[in-house]
Amino acid sequence: MAKTLHPTADIIPDTVPALPKAIDHNRHLPATAAFQWLALGWRDLWNRPMPSLLYGLGIALLSLLVIAAMVAFGWAQILFPALAGFLVVGPLLATGLYEKSRRLEAGEPVTLWHMIFPRRGGGAHLFFVGAVLLTLMLVWMRAAVLLYALFLGWRPFPGFDSVVNMLFTTPTGLLMLAVGTAVGGLFAAFAFAISAFSIPMMLDRRLDAFSAMGLSMSLVWNNLPAALLWGAIVLALTVFSLGTALIGLILIFPLLGHATWHAYAAVRP
Repeated sequence: MAKTLHPTADIIPDTVPALPKAIDHNRHLPATAAFQWLALGWRDLWNRPMPSLLYGLGIALLSLLVIAAMVAFGWAQILFPALAGFLVVGPLLATGLYEKSRRLEAGEPVTLWHMIFPRRGGGAHLFFVGAVLLTLMLVWMRAAVLLYALFLGWRPFPGFDSVVNMLFTTPTGLLMLAVGTAVGGLFAAFAFAISAFSIPMMLDRRLDAFSAMGLSMSLVWNNLPAALLWGAIVLALTVFSLGTALIGLILIFPLLGHATWHAYAAVRP
């Protein structure tokens, strides 16, 4: 009797190929690696320092202009959330500093023009990451306004002197400060995860925005001790810069930008 074959027997292989192994993004970095990134960033800052310092001066002046515009238009009540939102959009503003460090690493010439208008990069994908970060900042500012209304009602903004006293000396103010810090921390953590390595990665490898942001999140999660300490250093130095009436940004912003490139280089896929 003839053997009956299944209609698909000729096209189904005897063995199914194994799925590819998951890529390991753990670089086994100690938390103290963040200090090494900072030292390398300091080295890059003072290697042809003028473009970096001019870049930092431009960021400081732009920030002062934004603050002056907010006060002039009567938006002072969202000034504190806006300053906190600087941490969200900061990685995008540092693109030129990543480009300088990339050029130094590759032995290419460095000028301020190269930093402001890098020839490499993700093009529209880079703008997409910027749009995501800007949207996060705007949502955070709206959330801050809603928190203010939730705790204090629809009363007018009392002014900077009164609001500082209210925040730190009243139970309602302390509770609002705690909740606002927690909510802002969630926004900042997500922004840090998707942007910590994605923008340098697009300058280096020309990846699309979604791949770069996904890889950045994976690299942050798999190198959490170093990433957390690095985030704490960025936060501390940024707060210090704000405490100097933004004058410290002239030096600190380039330092952090160059150090971020070396953070990416340490975990580079």
